[in-house]
Amino acid sequence: MFNKIKKLFKVLFRNEPEPVKPAGHKKRPAQKKQNLRSQERKANKPRRNEKKTVPTKAPEFSKAAIKPAKVNAPVRPEKLKDVAVVEDKMRFLDLPLAESIQFGIQHAGFEYCTPIQQLTLPALLDNRDLAGKAQTGTGKTAAFLLASFTRLLNNPLAEQAPGTPRMVVLAPTRELAIQIHKDACNLGVFSGLKLALAFGGMDHEAQRRALSGAVDVLIGTPGRVIDFARSQSLKLHKVEILVIDEADRMLDMGFIPDVKRIVSQMPKKGERQTLLFSATLEERILKLASGWLADPVVIESEPEQMVSDNIEQTFYSVLREEKLALLLYILRTMEYERVLIFGNRKDVNSRLQYDLARFGFNVPLLSGDISQEKRIRILEKFRTGAEKIVIATDVAARGIHVDNVSLVINYDLPEQPEDYIHRIGRTGRAGNHGVAISFLCEYGAYYLPPIEEQLKTQFNSILPTDEMVTLPPEVPGAKLPVLDKKSGPVRRGGTGRKNYGRRR
Repeated sequence: MFNKIKKLFKVLFRNEPEPVKPAGHKKRPAQKKQNLRSQERKANKPRRNEKKTVPTKAPEFSKAAIKPAKVNAPVRPEKLKDVAVVEDKMRFLDLPLAESIQFGIQHAGFEYCTPIQQLTLPALLDNRDLAGKAQTGTGKTAAFLLASFTRLLNNPLAEQAPGTPRMVVLAPTRELAIQIHKDACNLGVFSGLKLALAFGGMDHEAQRRALSGAVDVLIGTPGRVIDFARSQSLKLHKVEILVIDEADRMLDMGFIPDVKRIVSQMPKKGERQTLLFSATLEERILKLASGWLADPVVIESEPEQMVSDNIEQTFYSVLREEKLALLLYILRTMEYERVLIFGNRKDVNSRLQYDLARFGFNVPLLSGDISQEKRIRILEKFRTGAEKIVIATDVAARGIHVDNVSLVINYDLPEQPEDYIHRIGRTGRAGNHGVAISFLCEYGAYYLPPIEEQLKTQFNSILPTDEMVTLPPEVPGAKLPVLDKKSGPVRRGGTGRKNYGRRR
């Protein structure tokens, strides 16, 4: 019956005349019925890779009005400020530095020389080669920049070929190269000198383009300098001043063959001014200096003590499972501007980062295997204060030159006493007060005697209260980072107390 009815309807519709359609009419393809709202949403939704239509701007607004205003360069003052004469202190105004450099010094807020600057600047301004022993943070960077800038400005070139720097500064790490470049920009803000930066890991093409024009000062790491020299983007045969910074670390990190290759492309010693700075002037460093420097002045700036009086050092005796609770107590109760937390191993630091996130502290981690771009981004946020806390190992922390680090925490006490001095030296800089707190667990306590022997002192450790080693409640729905597989299972930490013979 159903089939008969179906055939009947087919016959009826087949015999019915089709409506007359206008000429040129094209039959539309069949479409499925859709809800009106869904059709409107689909029509308004931009297709993938389709540029959105920008509404026409009102005629009264120009493009210049819409773009953010550019930050103006500082205006050079009409005259230098007078600086009071202080006994046993040398003013920068007393030195024959170029006038534009003097303005840069005052713009940076400096008035008097540090001890290393007072020792080195007269010899450097006399164009002498120099081998200097100086620790990080003593002002040696400003010393060689001020003297070298003055020499370049007092002897301008009528013509300069592209990619042919007059001064080259070699640094062992990218972070140190970036810091030197920032100092150079700050001190040379009114000099008109053209600065370039070259380091590995990122921005290869941008750095190469910077070398396509005239360059007065190139600051870089050995590997990237060799790359540009090999590709002929960089020519070193007219270098007037060579600075080798932190030569001892260059030696430890295996960069000396690269440095020798770079030096071989420059004018011979005696035809250029060469400055070498190192934390030590042991025999192997002096041997290198004899091959690169001509009749050098040797200056040793020994600090009165290895650790500044501005740093308050505290040691807590805790069980290993109590360290997380104590760290959380410190971060919750102490006032700080920036905090550096040091651990000995990347897997331990990764687990610590995960555990801190459980309690509401999302902290970036500096490790040796992160990309250079990410590393620089973390350090820049830390420098500007966007990030208040950073976890790092000793290797990853090399080259961190950030002011106003108010607190350093040794979550793990370092195995080498030199690393302890390096760590806590990140705080208490430039005359500011700093605090260094170290945790002495059942393993870390073995590393304390060598530190005491190195510093020729003895420390008393403190036993924290029960409140200080009790974990607070975890933050519900906390955003947790990906835990390193090598970090092992997450330990919740303990709140119990055990007496295992802590030192007092």
